[in-house]
Amino acid sequence: MSALEYQLQPKQIAPDTYLLQGKMQDFSRDNGGNIMNTAFVVTSEGVVVFDTGPSRHYGEAMRQAIAQVTDQPVLHVFNSHQHPDHFLGNQAFADVEIWVLPKTGEQIAQHGSAYAENMYRMVGDWMRATEVRLPTKPLDQPLMQVGDHRFRFYPFTGHTGADLVMVDETTGVMFAADMVFFQRMLTTPHTPGIGTWAKELRELAAIPFKLMVPGHGPVVNDTRAVEQMLSYLEWLDRTLTDSAAQGKSMHEVMQSKLPAALAAINLSRAEFVRSVVHLYPDYEEAAF
Repeated sequence: MSALEYQLQPKQIAPDTYLLQGKMQDFSRDNGGNIMNTAFVVTSEGVVVFDTGPSRHYGEAMRQAIAQVTDQPVLHVFNSHQHPDHFLGNQAFADVEIWVLPKTGEQIAQHGSAYAENMYRMVGDWMRATEVRLPTKPLDQPLMQVGDHRFRFYPFTGHTGADLVMVDETTGVMFAADMVFFQRMLTTPHTPGIGTWAKELRELAAIPFKLMVPGHGPVVNDTRAVEQMLSYLEWLDRTLTDSAAQGKSMHEVMQSKLPAALAAINLSRAEFVRSVVHLYPDYEEAAF
């Protein structure tokens, strides 16, 4: 169907570095799941890809976008974490080594098919012919030199239990993936805990960088995206803790009013309600 076209437009954000920025929305049949950021770096030897998107069709469109910029071959692909909008484009990179943190590889192998089925339900025909292609290489090294670019890898856990952040030390661009959201409310279905995520965000903010590419939202040249997230996580933790101590029901907690600055973030209300569902039972258990 001709209407199902992602129309990806690579935007240069730094020397040799290109962003494909997703919409500030939730998954839908209108956007085809194109709600996340993916990126690629053109080195002197070939192309490094960071995340492959939500479908085979997106992955193929991404390869076409890369071809608009360079005729260099794609050498390496990195999947940042287990969520489907970051790895279901892998089929389009079947000729390339796909690197992943070992635990992320286990998570994708265990849950990937269920994620794909859920994406079919949410975005429909955009997913046609999409199947899970597992990563092929466990990433257990801190550095990789690819041509004239030097990449450093940081394993975190705050978003899903295994979250890869990649820094191109040659340009200073940090590919933070879903460890960082900006102007689009964060999601919490697999976080090991708000405290863990907040602690690691402070560690991430201390890593030297010139530009930060969030998993969702616009690029920043400072730590404001992390600060926005910390403000929300601290409010969320306090709200759930106090609500549990007061014996509030989950429905009552969902009616909580977000502070104005947090309410202004895209999808803030919807993601808050989801987070209450994900997290509040543990707070209730801890309170009694």
